[in-house]
Amino acid sequence: MTDIERFKENSKNKIIHGDCLEEMNKIPDNSIDLIFADPPYWMRVEGALYRPSGKEFDGCDDHWDNQFNDLGDYETFTRAWLSECKRILSPRGSFWVIGGMQCIYTIGAIMQEIGFWIINDVIWHKKNPTPNFMGTRINNAHETLIWAVKDKKSSYTFNYKTGKELNTDTVSLEDYKKGVRKQLGSVWKIAVCQGEERLKDENGNKLHSTQKPEELLYRIIAINSKIGDLVFDPFGGTMTTATVAKKMGRDFLTIEMDQKYCEYGAKRVANAQIKIGEIEKASFDTRMPRVSMNEMIEAKYFTIGEKFYFKNTDKYIILESDNKVIYDGNQTDMHSAAALVSGRKANRLNGWEYWYVVRNNNFVSINDIRHKYIKDMGLA
Repeated sequence: MTDIERFKENSKNKIIHGDCLEEMNKIPDNSIDLIFADPPYWMRVEGALYRPSGKEFDGCDDHWDNQFNDLGDYETFTRAWLSECKRILSPRGSFWVIGGMQCIYTIGAIMQEIGFWIINDVIWHKKNPTPNFMGTRINNAHETLIWAVKDKKSSYTFNYKTGKELNTDTVSLEDYKKGVRKQLGSVWKIAVCQGEERLKDENGNKLHSTQKPEELLYRIIAINSKIGDLVFDPFGGTMTTATVAKKMGRDFLTIEMDQKYCEYGAKRVANAQIKIGEIEKASFDTRMPRVSMNEMIEAKYFTIGEKFYFKNTDKYIILESDNKVIYDGNQTDMHSAAALVSGRKANRLNGWEYWYVVRNNNFVSINDIRHKYIKDMGLA
């Protein structure tokens, strides 16, 4: 067992009560598979804010967010914890950080200074944002996330097809039910944490000012990790990261300096139930066994001379043999033909995702038939 394997075995599924910088210093280099950080935003809130009804708004005025004297103080703190995160992140790992307009630009600049390689920024579009009560600004309806890796050469985990399955932002519910899938984009429409998910204290008040919704963490953990990976959160808060990681079959490690958050968060994690489905297993990104068209023709899953119809059109190709087809009187292959029919500039597309055959008067994806063949033959 390597030092990193030993560390993971001894540290997994733990909530550490302590200072994040002190505790991260104990973590070995390159040992964390995925990091999500929700640091103090340094909101710089001054005075009370009231709703139109006259009731005081319970915003973020906690000590942990207002402990900084000036920008230099905040930059020093930010550079310290980011440096530790970069050190402990695996070369195959991903790092995510979230912030509001007050801090995300500072954080992003320092990330680049210390060598993180930024993959994407993501806009969390809040479906139910807090109104601007004063009417002095436009409604602040989003926060920004930065997804980065250790350096430019990192070979990171990215479950691309799983992301497509999670994309309900640019695909309507009706189309999604029909099987339409599109790339996961960089604007995520997710509601602010509310209802039963929101942790309350002994007086029935919200425990934490900036508790993040589980759906947000679910997406991140789904696309950037696999079952058994170690997910780390240096600012544990209400333990949303730990809770979602556990539910998805990942291990977690988190640090939180507030004892009350630790106690409530530990109960939340303990009550979380593990539920492993296709998203959690990243089944959509599992490489299928290679099978030839000729094998499926011989097994009578496809027939020489039958028509393959292009998705949502009346255009078709005629199957000749092992991936050889006729399109518009010329011999080609189904991948090149898919590119031609689509009108795209690409020379080839993945034909398995575009062609359909008629079965019992219904259009059926040839990819679904391939899956059936693999299952029927016991190849998967």
